[in-house]
Amino acid sequence: MPRGPKSKLHTHEKHHQARGEIQRRRSAQATAAKEKAFPSLAPPPFSVLPHRKPAARSHSTLKKSQRALSTKSAGVSHTRSYKGANRKIEKKRSSSQAPLTTVQSQGDPLTNITGILVQFLMHMYKRKKPIAKADMLKIVSKKYKNRFLEILKRASFSLEVVFGVDLKEVDSTKHSYILVSKMDLPNNGTISRGRGFPKTGLLMNLLGVIFMKGNCATEENIWEFLNKMRVYAGKRHFIFGEPKKLITQDLVKLKYLEYRQVANSDPPRYEFLWGPRARAETSKMKVLEFWAKINHTVPSAFHSWYEEALRDEEERVKATVTLQAEVDATASEYPRECPASASHT
Repeated sequence: MPRGPKSKLHTHEKHHQARGEIQRRRSAQATAAKEKAFPSLAPPPFSVLPHRKPAARSHSTLKKSQRALSTKSAGVSHTRSYKGANRKIEKKRSSSQAPLTTVQSQGDPLTNITGILVQFLMHMYKRKKPIAKADMLKIVSKKYKNRFLEILKRASFSLEVVFGVDLKEVDSTKHSYILVSKMDLPNNGTISRGRGFPKTGLLMNLLGVIFMKGNCATEENIWEFLNKMRVYAGKRHFIFGEPKKLITQDLVKLKYLEYRQVANSDPPRYEFLWGPRARAETSKMKVLEFWAKINHTVPSAFHSWYEEALRDEEERVKATVTLQAEVDATASEYPRECPASASHT
């Protein structure tokens, strides 16, 4: 008996579904292959960072920014952030800038406290002052003092992966700490004078992208990466400022990045490479360690890049040894005693 219209339609739909399933599988395989070739980088934890509260006319902009950063804002009074010995710091801040809000993660009360501690640590970093454990304990409420080490670890992680600043203990008896930038960007990493946040963390991310793209990343590669961090060209970021100017002008002028036109490209396209100051102040291994930290793994997890980073370290050691040998040889060519002084003896 010949099949009716309904039967034919049902068969056609099944074939269509089968083709769709095959296409989805192929797409998934292609995506997996791409991710394997270029590992994804977890975005820095902006959720523990403070940001300025704009005027009423910018309320919609704030909402967009908050959605982009995937955070939830909680209006925490800045005067409640610090107590006791830190009231002077608080008074100075409140008179010089707009009120700050801290970002709070629902279900995790430590995130808000971590954010307040990050604010305090960044303030001390800008003042180039050592940080005492006793002062940090004044910021943490009594309820969470027994979890201070956990809070400090979270704050240290945020400072490192967002700002590129390491928290180091300098006196184990007095429990005194300092913050040290991973690179030597001007003005404590803020680049320009005045208020602002260090840009070292962003630079370390960019150097990682360039390294993992074969030591040369197209401008499209860079913006694809930055967009995943919710950083967009032409849109001012509350930490990094205007990103396009930062990466195509400021960091290029400082010789941390090289920005050049792709050969024979028409219309012109551009690409990024490490600049000479980046090569002098950091290494592929240090950048890989930075990426591993963000992804909560170890550098060797990025196998092929880890091998390249090891070779780079060996080449750096050889270059240093060769240079030292040349310096020693040059020094040995000169007499130890000045001839003029010898003639007078």
